[in-house]
Amino acid sequence: MEIPKTYEPREVEERWSSYWENKGFFLPENTKDAKAPVFSMVIPPPNVTGYLHMGHALNHTLQDVLARWRRMSGDRVLWLPGTDHAGIATQMVVERQLQQEGVSRLDLGREKFVERIWEWKEHSGGTIQKQMRVLGESVDWSRERFTMDDGLSHAVKEVFVRLYDDGLIYRGEYMINWSPGLQTAISDLEVEMKTIKGKLYHIAYPIGHRVNSPVEGLAEAYQAANDGEQKSGLLKTPGRFHRRGHNTA
Repeated sequence: MEIPKTYEPREVEERWSSYWENKGFFLPENTKDAKAPVFSMVIPPPNVTGYLHMGHALNHTLQDVLARWRRMSGDRVLWLPGTDHAGIATQMVVERQLQQEGVSRLDLGREKFVERIWEWKEHSGGTIQKQMRVLGESVDWSRERFTMDDGLSHAVKEVFVRLYDDGLIYRGEYMINWSPGLQTAISDLEVEMKTIKGKLYHIAYPIGHRVNSPVEGLAEAYQAANDGEQKSGLLKTPGRFHRRGHNTA
């Protein structure tokens, strides 16, 4: 047999990865001792927004070393692979693709847009899976999961309900980060903060009578002044705003 003059990693990686997987070496059921200690580890699922990078390669290598060491120590090892849907981040990736095509998600409609997102998931997730196989990761591919699988989604909902019932989480009214483009609220982690120089305006105005909500008085006065007519029981006089039909203090 002729030995290659240079090392060809692609051929070696694909051959060994396929061999290990076909033999079922990484299935916990194939451990010789059925009563051996169980060691389970869930891979932090990579986002389907893109592909694996050097950071993933380093992190996955460290996990692989741990999984293989525990397996060689006789444990029944389950290293569970999977991918993360990444929510709004994945939506933004697909929307940028649509922009290059000259269309928007509103042009497609909800159903077609969701179809495009799933198409991207299959493309990106499939590439990530291939990359993990090339790395030779000793995961159990028969148990591969996606964070939007029915079982996982049900578990997440169950946890949130329990946390709410135990009083550990609650709903309230707060300032949020609203994205005009996405038309939804986004987390602080998804916001790029930028400091700009602006102006602070102080507006002083007289109130003829004390009312429950001076802010309402100013707002309705502005509306009436712009419309050129009296509205909502507001009478505009020079220098004064009087409210009709409201409780006075």
